[in-house]
Amino acid sequence: MDLPSLVVVLQAALNPNPAERKAAEQSLNQFQYTPQHLVRLLQIIVDNNCDMAVRQVASIHFKNFIAKNWAPLDPNEQQKILQSDKDMVRDHILVFVTQVPPLLRVQLGECLKTIIHADYPEQWPRLLDWVKHNLQDQQVYGALFVLRILARKYEFKSEEERTPVHRIVEETFPHLLNIFNRLVQIDKPALEVADLIKLICKIFWSSIYLEIPKQLLDPNLFNAWMMPFLNVLERPVPLEGQPVDPELRKSWGWWKVKKWTVHILNRLYTRFGDLKLRNPENRAFAQMFQKNYAGKILECHLNLLGVIRVGGYLPDRVTNLILQYLGSSISKNSMYTLLQPQIDVLLFEIVFPLMCFNDNDQKLWEEDPHEYVRKGYDIIEDLYSPRTASMDFVCELVRKRGKENLQKFIQFIVEIFKRYDEAPVEYKPYRQKDGALLAVGALCDKLKQTEPYKSELEHMLMQHVFPEFRSPVGHLRAKAAWVAGQYARINFSDQNNFRLALHSVVSGLCDPELPVRVDSVFALRSFVEACRDLNEIRPILPQLLDEIFKLMNEVENEDLVFTLETIVDKFGEEMAPFALGLCQNLAAAFWRCMNTSEADDEADDPGALAAVGCLRAISTILESVSRLPQLFVQIEPTLLPIMRRMLTTDGQEVFEEVLEIVSYMTFFSPTISLEMWSLWPLMIEALADWAIDFFPNILVPLDNYISRGTAHFLTCKEPDYQQSLWNMISSVMADKNLEDNDIEPAPKLIEVVFQNCRGQVDHWVEPYLRITLDRLRRTEKSRLKCLLVQVIANSVYYNAVLTLSILNKLCVTTEVFNLWFHLLQQVKKSGLLANFKREHDKKVCCLGLTSLLALPGEQFPGEALERVFKATLDLLVAYKGQITVAANEEEVEDDDMDGFQTDDEDDANASDKEMGVDAEDEDEADNIRLQKLAAQAKAFHPTDDDDSDSDDDFSDDEELLSPIDEVDPFVFFVDTVKGKMFYLAFSVCFMFIFYFLFCMALSERATFSLLALQASDPIRFQNLTQTLDFHFQALANSVAQHAEQRRAEIEKEKMEKASATAAPS
Repeated sequence: MDLPSLVVVLQAALNPNPAERKAAEQSLNQFQYTPQHLVRLLQIIVDNNCDMAVRQVASIHFKNFIAKNWAPLDPNEQQKILQSDKDMVRDHILVFVTQVPPLLRVQLGECLKTIIHADYPEQWPRLLDWVKHNLQDQQVYGALFVLRILARKYEFKSEEERTPVHRIVEETFPHLLNIFNRLVQIDKPALEVADLIKLICKIFWSSIYLEIPKQLLDPNLFNAWMMPFLNVLERPVPLEGQPVDPELRKSWGWWKVKKWTVHILNRLYTRFGDLKLRNPENRAFAQMFQKNYAGKILECHLNLLGVIRVGGYLPDRVTNLILQYLGSSISKNSMYTLLQPQIDVLLFEIVFPLMCFNDNDQKLWEEDPHEYVRKGYDIIEDLYSPRTASMDFVCELVRKRGKENLQKFIQFIVEIFKRYDEAPVEYKPYRQKDGALLAVGALCDKLKQTEPYKSELEHMLMQHVFPEFRSPVGHLRAKAAWVAGQYARINFSDQNNFRLALHSVVSGLCDPELPVRVDSVFALRSFVEACRDLNEIRPILPQLLDEIFKLMNEVENEDLVFTLETIVDKFGEEMAPFALGLCQNLAAAFWRCMNTSEADDEADDPGALAAVGCLRAISTILESVSRLPQLFVQIEPTLLPIMRRMLTTDGQEVFEEVLEIVSYMTFFSPTISLEMWSLWPLMIEALADWAIDFFPNILVPLDNYISRGTAHFLTCKEPDYQQSLWNMISSVMADKNLEDNDIEPAPKLIEVVFQNCRGQVDHWVEPYLRITLDRLRRTEKSRLKCLLVQVIANSVYYNAVLTLSILNKLCVTTEVFNLWFHLLQQVKKSGLLANFKREHDKKVCCLGLTSLLALPGEQFPGEALERVFKATLDLLVAYKGQITVAANEEEVEDDDMDGFQTDDEDDANASDKEMGVDAEDEDEADNIRLQKLAAQAKAFHPTDDDDSDSDDDFSDDEELLSPIDEVDPFVFFVDTVKGKMFYLAFSVCFMFIFYFLFCMALSERATFSLLALQASDPIRFQNLTQTLDFHFQALANSVAQHAEQRRAEIEKEKMEKASATAAPS
């Protein structure tokens, strides 16, 4: 498409006729990849004879095409822009970017940013030379504009990635400094000078943000830069030309220069104002900065603030930054010495007036109460707010220098309260009272802890705060609610006062003024948390919920949802009658928030935050009624549309919260409905496409589907869930681009299948073992190795004969078991297992290894039998030890296991007595040996001094339910051995019997009897027992004892559970 034709198409793209406009857009898309298309767009953009609307459309198309295609995210993707076109664009955009009008410069600037970030320095090495040349020529603005983009590329880069910054500073900063000095010396500078200084400031800011360049650490060069900055800071802003409109005024060039200067000096003070925070290599520089500049900057800042005192103008952001600097200076003695003489003027004539309700607040309150509420609860607004900075300054002052400042400030507040109370209604200082209440609320943490104020808080609230609930002035009613919320948790000597405040806050929910209602809801959260007697709230609970939802219909704010969550959490199952209505209202609020968020398309959009809050509140409700499964059936239709939509790419911002809801619905519903099953493909598709980071979250609902809907999982063919799961897991396990950490949920899902579908998925055993073995060979991290080995353990437990035949078929049996035993044998310094750290991991290995013991002799050779037998005993020891440690940590006493107590004390006698050994016999060599054997027989011996496995590598899935929860590994081991062979041959164990009879000291508990069990393979077992040393014989008997004890306990638990179920409610 030639240039004139392209102009015609761009004009058609502006046509009000939708059909012609769509045809033009299709034509642009059709020819966008043709050679010279990008160059022709740039020609149109810079052509002054072309219509501005056409130039603007061209600039937008140019920007979007470059953003998408200049440097594709996929390095393997074919380049869609010819290298010759790239070269031509790079050569010309530098010249044109400053020649076009500002409207177009914004678009070209974004293009330049994309190109520089992609190409510099490798593909565009001459860029810095161009900048350097033009800094010395007449194209200073263009050079500064480009240098700003270049410096910003490295603003947040790590030290390793900031290497090009050193050359940029070396090559350009000398010229930059010369320009800066010339500009600040101009007597009556034009506004264009402010634009140039602002660009210099931004370049300097980006270059020093994370780390000051080494060149600037030279004191002389640093001083050369500080001089013009201090000049700008001290120099009054020109009065001539300042806009009258407040919004335009704060964006005026010279105020922008002032803001960036303060910003830079604050940043330097943050980095070098505290010697304790500096690295030793920069300590000398920090001392120099503290000595030569910190105090001078403080003096300039105080002078600037003085403008406010006499009614002058200072932009909010500049005021905020200056107060931040002053707040940081309070804790440093040298700086506080400079600040102290002016502290009273600063505190009472500048800071406190900034805390008071003002004309702008009144205007916003009356004209746009929604915006008033948004600004009052927006964290981003706090960054710019002089009021927030004033509160922070006062809090820091009384925290760090309270001894000399708290009393006089409180006395000042008391005087305001007194003047307010004494003044007639028409002359009451309402705005000052508002500021005083704000101060009291801001200082709540300090006042709650400091006498005599702590003792007077209740009286202060009754006298000066609670009366304002009835104030004719709306902002005082709102402030009273906020302050009441700040002090809701104090100990009221008279509970009637607490009730008064609570009911006043509840009444505020119906206030005619929106900000009062919002502040009342936020305060209500604190009162609900502090309420000792829920009967105070219970009768009005429906009313509270109604008012909160009315407010949610008016305002999108996550703090509203927090209050709702607090109520739900506090009342628990009592919320059951309201659960459906709550979920319906929250779902409606969620959709409203999402619609608003999509319209605003801003990262810090309050609608998006509120949407997340709605989903969190829904999860809280589902948790509170988790013991009422029928409610989930009623709630499901309300939540299904949210789950369906938000499990696609539309829900990336709330994906985690939605998965939590899916987890609740699939776990607590009586059954998993077909509608809920329809979500399975969405999660699998998301995981394959973009949601790999959420794999651990997706694991939970997939587990629920398989474990709670096993029959449907196994029988359904449209869709085929077994095949779907295999496709996903095999894809993830085979992906060489995924790190070991990324795929950990995959082997856990295989485990879920093997454990829940025993005997029903034989055809999947070999495929799953194959991909497990493939990944195991290239896995580096031991954590994933263990999980993959556990897949093999689960497969053995699922079907030992089948698994062993597959391993033999693949010729990997020896390799697999050597690795398994190697992992089992690795220990920490404490002697605890280095791998298989969770209780669940050990249990899975126990069940897998025990299953091997049941194999016929021809399938499992004797040498392997001995190895497995010993490893299983050691695992059972470690498993019990971990359970005991966990129980101790939870302060649960468990003394039911005679001979198996944890040896967690250094007192040897205590250990001996537990085993029935007299301390008097300790000198006898035989008894010493018996003590050692006793410790081995006890075997469950972690000490408190050792590192514990109880919470090592603990993750949320430790709490997931599993079919093996009902399998006791000790009972399983003994039953397996019983069914196969004699447990102990009396002739082999004579010494062991003697030892135990002696250990028990003929106590009542010595009625211990060895298992002499009928077996099917006594010769094989006799060969095994003859090879076992005394240590393992002792362990085997101890395990046998404990297994019988566990069997009795399990039976008792079943009977108790049956009795509880049968008992009338």
